[in-house]
Amino acid sequence: MTDTTISQATYDALVAELHELTTTGRIEIAKAIESARALGDLSENGDYHAAKDAQGKMEARVRQLQSLLENAVVVTDEGADVDSVRPGLVVALRYEEDDEVSEYFLGSIEERLAGVEVVSPTSPLGQALIGAAAGDLVEYQAPGGRLKVEVVAIRRA
Repeated sequence: MTDTTISQATYDALVAELHELTTTGRIEIAKAIESARALGDLSENGDYHAAKDAQGKMEARVRQLQSLLENAVVVTDEGADVDSVRPGLVVALRYEEDDEVSEYFLGSIEERLAGVEVVSPTSPLGQALIGAAAGDLVEYQAPGGRLKVEVVAIRRA
């Protein structure tokens, strides 16, 4: 897995979520499975199957968080200039031959900024944007062909 760039606040939130899932979450799921087992025949027990399904989803999220945190790179850009695109910043882009400006957060989907789409730094667009300054025109290979975008503005999230 590749490194994931996240803020300190997101890192702390993910650590807290992992702790919650591996402590309270596991205890609650175990209790739900235990009470469903007490109802009898497991082959036709909807509560049991629902609890086992929830357990599987929770354990998948635990593995995802463990991997993400193991490969996390925490960025701190307090006081740093916002003169070029780097992970952790919001970039306003205008596609060639389009008047509309769209904002994108360059970083992990775990950041979840309201109203701003996320672009991974490892994606073709993300790679093309890193290091660009406002006013730069960057080109990248998309599945449908080569695209050009203008970096209109850069700001902190």
